[in-house]
Amino acid sequence: MKATVVGLVTPHVLKLIDIAKQAESGMNVDWHLRDAVARTLDDLGEQFNKRELLAAYIHGLQVAASDAPPTRRVYIGKLREAAALAANDPRARE
Repeated sequence: MKATVVGLVTPHVLKLIDIAKQAESGMNVDWHLRDAVARTLDDLGEQFNKRELLAAYIHGLQVAASDAPPTRRVYIGKLREAAALAANDPRARE
């Protein structure tokens, strides 16, 4: 089976979507969010095309946030926070 950008990135984006949904229910997810982003950066950073993968990951989080209804402020905020964490991490710029 050939690994694709979508196949490698989608599970990581879905994990963050799940965490953002938990935040909506009042759960404190800050540690889980930072951990998930860090693990993703480590996992995708081992691939030969890590720049493309990390760009797709950040873009996927931003799109998920922009596609959400505006009434889901906590959900949107957590997805944007995750995208910002990933974009500002030094591993994403290597």
